[in-house]
Amino acid sequence: RRFGQYTMNHDHSKKTPEGALFDRSGSQDSLDELSMDDYWKELENIHETRGNNDEEQVALVVKEPDEGELEEEWLKEAGLSNLFGEISDDSVQSVVLLSTLTRTQKAAVEKRVETVTQTMRKKNKQHHIPDVRDIFSLQNDSKGKVCDGSEPSTVRTSQNKNETQDGTKGNAKQLSLFFVCEQKSPLEDMPFSDTDINLEISFAEQAANLKDSSVGKMCRGGGGDTLLPNFRLPKDKTGTTKIGDLAPQDMKKVYSLALIELTALYDILGTEFKQQKAVKIKTKDSGLFGVPLSVLLEQDQKKVPGTKTPLIFQKLIAQIEEATLETEGLLRIPGVATRVKSLCQELEAKFYEGTFNWENVKQHDAASLLKLFIRELPQPLLTVEYLKAFQDVQNLPTRKQQLQALNLLVLLLPEANRDTLKVLLEFLQRVIDHRDKNKMTLKNVAMVMTPNLFTFHGFGSKTIEQSEFVMAAGTANVMRFMIQYQKLLWTIPKFIVNQVRKQNTESQKKEKKDKAMKKLLKKMAYDREKHEKQEKTPNDADVPQGVIRVQAPHLSKVSMAIQLTEELKAGDVVARFLSQKSGNVQALKKEEVFLYEIGGNIGERCLDDDTYMKDLYQLNPNAEWVIKSKQS
Repeated sequence: RRFGQYTMNHDHSKKTPEGALFDRSGSQDSLDELSMDDYWKELENIHETRGNNDEEQVALVVKEPDEGELEEEWLKEAGLSNLFGEISDDSVQSVVLLSTLTRTQKAAVEKRVETVTQTMRKKNKQHHIPDVRDIFSLQNDSKGKVCDGSEPSTVRTSQNKNETQDGTKGNAKQLSLFFVCEQKSPLEDMPFSDTDINLEISFAEQAANLKDSSVGKMCRGGGGDTLLPNFRLPKDKTGTTKIGDLAPQDMKKVYSLALIELTALYDILGTEFKQQKAVKIKTKDSGLFGVPLSVLLEQDQKKVPGTKTPLIFQKLIAQIEEATLETEGLLRIPGVATRVKSLCQELEAKFYEGTFNWENVKQHDAASLLKLFIRELPQPLLTVEYLKAFQDVQNLPTRKQQLQALNLLVLLLPEANRDTLKVLLEFLQRVIDHRDKNKMTLKNVAMVMTPNLFTFHGFGSKTIEQSEFVMAAGTANVMRFMIQYQKLLWTIPKFIVNQVRKQNTESQKKEKKDKAMKKLLKKMAYDREKHEKQEKTPNDADVPQGVIRVQAPHLSKVSMAIQLTEELKAGDVVARFLSQKSGNVQALKKEEVFLYEIGGNIGERCLDDDTYMKDLYQLNPNAEWVIKSKQS
């Protein structure tokens, strides 16, 4: 019953002797074979559902990259491909990005640059080919110390061990890295326990410091739901940043930093990180099943503006929940295959017309349609690029590192994929909340959903039974993590937000310097500064030290001066504003509006209610404070 299995192209060279018992250690969490039955049965159901339609499906071809092509694509995704061209505004932005990297992030970039450089020299490409040592030369003081005086990191790649200290030359000199060193914080001095997720320090830096230490290594015992660690996020006084809280221009920076950080983490832990690349194939440009997410959302947003997940996906979940989530075997028991196929065809014809009769859809059939929708996407929900990286999370040494990697991978997903995955995981958690009645524990749900999320008919290659079991158990545990810790996964680590702040600050400095060198722009800047001074002087005079002015231009003409205290939180500011009886304030509820930090060293950031305003003000004193709804 394992004939339905398809996997990515993993290395299965380490074969065990025939007849050997399955290894139940490591990422498998000692899952017994009986608990795997749900997984194999689900694969069998998937195969039966496909029936004889396999020949109609167009397999997605994964291109094998040429030498150096993978690294070149990686640099492009990280926003650093322009290092190899002529100096331009884009390459200046690359320097700004490089200037904010940690030591391990820098080592990851340096390793890829070295590979691309060697490939270019072999192919004699007509590009400016900088020397890695020039691009990454550190700005040392006369004593040979780096940045803030700390000793150079021991985390280095093989290419830069013999790095010389000679100066940079030509264009490469303009690309030299103004490297920002993190202050050293020995992990033994940190007030973090094994179950605390430290978001203040780079995950790769933590891994580098813990690599040869027993600190943080967690026991991986056996299979019950309760045995997963109770990971938590310690409170951050400057506020927790969730996906969706930042402006699009800052999220682009988050993407680049998350890719570099994930690569650095995998490098430190000795796990290969390679993005797959799919060759474009012809896909359906309308319909429901087998349609790209982007196409579905484009057609759905014409009917429901602002919707973030496909309407059919939302409706199938609603249909399942409408009955009851207490149904025994929900998600595990399949619908009738012939009936599911008929419903699928009928939905394609009638869903958008609004003539489909949902009263005839049985709950198990709706669940089967939901799983069918997910696995029939032309490209997997976890994307071709990162599906293998999601699978490889199981190979990381500790559970905390697995969770950190998943956090970064979620940040790398396209917005449509990420939003759809979030709705799916939230639904799965609601199913698990009724486990006493429906008998669907975290493990059961993970086993059933794993084949739908982690196997993909576009990749061929069957595996030997031993490796197949290891693969199934490992990815099932990754699925468990994604469900159990979903709230943590949608958090943007503070160290990445701080790097975004540094990039914005450096960009502003460079912009000011450029303006000073151009007479026309200098005059424009002077005129604007004068105009702003005339406008702001009266207000500034009204705002004494330790007071911020909060505005709500979409809701009220009245602004409010707020005295900063040690205990004042963002939620308190919103509550004080809502207590006013002016403008449109009276009709608003507290959960509908939020306080935003705008400008200064951030584009725009929605604050959580527990943000301590004085601490945040000290981090970004030039910000403006605006209350608005997320739709404004």
